Amino acid sequence: MKVKSKSVYMKRDNKTRVLKIIELLEKEHPDTKIALKYTKPLELLVATILSAQCTDRRVNIVTKTLFKKYRKAEDYANADLEELEEDIRPTGFYRNKARNIKKCCQIIVEKSNSQVPKTMVEILELPGVARKTANIVLSNAYGVIEGIAVDTHVRRLARRLGLSEHENPNKIEKDLMKIVPKTHWKRITDLLIFHGRRICVARKPKCGICALNKLCPSAFTFD
Repeated sequence: MKVKSKSVYMKRDNKTRVLKIIELLEKEHPDTKIALKYTKPLELLVATILSAQCTDRRVNIVTKTLFKKYRKAEDYANADLEELEEDIRPTGFYRNKARNIKKCCQIIVEKSNSQVPKTMVEILELPGVARKTANIVLSNAYGVIEGIAVDTHVRRLARRLGLSEHENPNKIEKDLMKIVPKTHWKRITDLLIFHGRRICVARKPKCGICALNKLCPSAFTFD
């Protein structure tokens, strides 16, 4: 069988191709949803901050107890910093995360009437909150879609699929926003994350069983 070159794939219309990618991933991962467990915007904000350099599974273990102890923004804002550090220690980088969470909640209490902001501009003013965290919180907690959350999985798959040539998450987000219909901005994040965890893993992607291998310019490289 004649193998098409990578350049052939790269020249295809990405706007058309990305819709096919979404369609195939919907069939492959119908159970896709955000893995972090939360019941309100504040919990999602805290969980997303904790998820940096940490698995969602471990975060969920930590927050199961954490969310019972700290129920309101005021609880984090007034928390003893060293005690909060110990409460989140298993998630790694706990000192920096604790400082950010405490400061975030102080600002939320002082400026947002103890409510997590609902706009990109406001939420990006919070310490430790970049666009990835902002997009995750806004889209999942409020249904506000202002961008595409680019985590490590989305970053990896966007490059492998030829949807972006950039390394910087913000530039990758801009590339994706140009070719993905806004109605799919939230969904493509969840789909790429699931696919990245299950199939297109970092070290040894399972190209042989990947539903996207005929659309992926990197598939033959890894086979």
